[in-house]
Amino acid sequence: MTHNTPLSPRPLHELADVRRRVVPTAQLRAQGMSTADIDARCRPGGPWQQLLPGVHLLHPGPPTSEERLHAVLLYAARESTTGVPAQPGPTTTPRHTYTDAVITGLAALTLHGFTATPPLPSLDHIDVLVPRARRLRTTGCARVLRTSPLPTPEAVTGLPVAPVPRALADAVADLPDADAVRRLLTEAVRGGHCDPASVVRELTRARLLGRPHVVDAVDSLIAEGRSIAEDRLYAMVSAYGLPDPVWNVDLRLPGGPHLGGLDAYWPDQAVAIELDTRAPRQDEDALWSEYARKREHLERLGITVVHITPRKLRDAMEQQAAIVRTALMAAADRDPSAYVVVLPR
Repeated sequence: MTHNTPLSPRPLHELADVRRRVVPTAQLRAQGMSTADIDARCRPGGPWQQLLPGVHLLHPGPPTSEERLHAVLLYAARESTTGVPAQPGPTTTPRHTYTDAVITGLAALTLHGFTATPPLPSLDHIDVLVPRARRLRTTGCARVLRTSPLPTPEAVTGLPVAPVPRALADAVADLPDADAVRRLLTEAVRGGHCDPASVVRELTRARLLGRPHVVDAVDSLIAEGRSIAEDRLYAMVSAYGLPDPVWNVDLRLPGGPHLGGLDAYWPDQAVAIELDTRAPRQDEDALWSEYARKREHLERLGITVVHITPRKLRDAMEQQAAIVRTALMAAADRDPSAYVVVLPR
């Protein structure tokens, strides 16, 4: 192969597959091109360009967002490729298997469909997670973040992308703007991407809860998550034909101590629902112990407590409704409960 051998003579509109346009140096070398040949094509005004070390774009002009994403993955991944022709054509499509590289941060959130994040073309860099032991530097549009362990990626438009909670934590780590952080966390929950607990867990792991503007956003997130969970609880009772409970009540023994607040209560059947909207922070064990003590106390009084998480309401509402219905039907077979005073909360 000589310097004048055209590797990509086809018009750009025919190169429909990004994997034919973004190619690692190793593939070009495997097809017989020398370093001098590649460098010559990547000179100013030439037909190609080098996007990142070891990654080439086989056309002039600015790369598309898709091309940038694939270039970052090619740069960061331990990559294996098959089926790449010396002269890309319509019948042979290269296949890239990206391993040990995961898109994260704002780019990942945009890929997940967030509207509060910038569009991909406006991002100066694309965050990519690699194993902590990798010796790889940030360069060009690729910002390398080392982590251990690497999160299990989700396939979004065929790319390995961090799950929303992890992508949020990586994005928030770089955002000093409290309003921007609040918008992202709110959209994550309101848009149904994830539950507050998983977000707070990732923020805790990333040691971001020491930042006041992040703590403020988390408090708003938890309130948002509880409001959404309550709406789903109302919808569950209505949609599955459950009898109407009394909502948001406190229970007390007559002339005695406060027994705790409940989200829904059926006095005739002595069945209660408690939403678990705890945020997983350092005092999680203490909070869970408080939940458990209240539940045990109520059940000693003959009150059945159904414990429901926002995730279960979101992902398995019909199953939760069946559990509540079973508890209500079983009330007739139980001993009568202790008399309690029901007060609005």
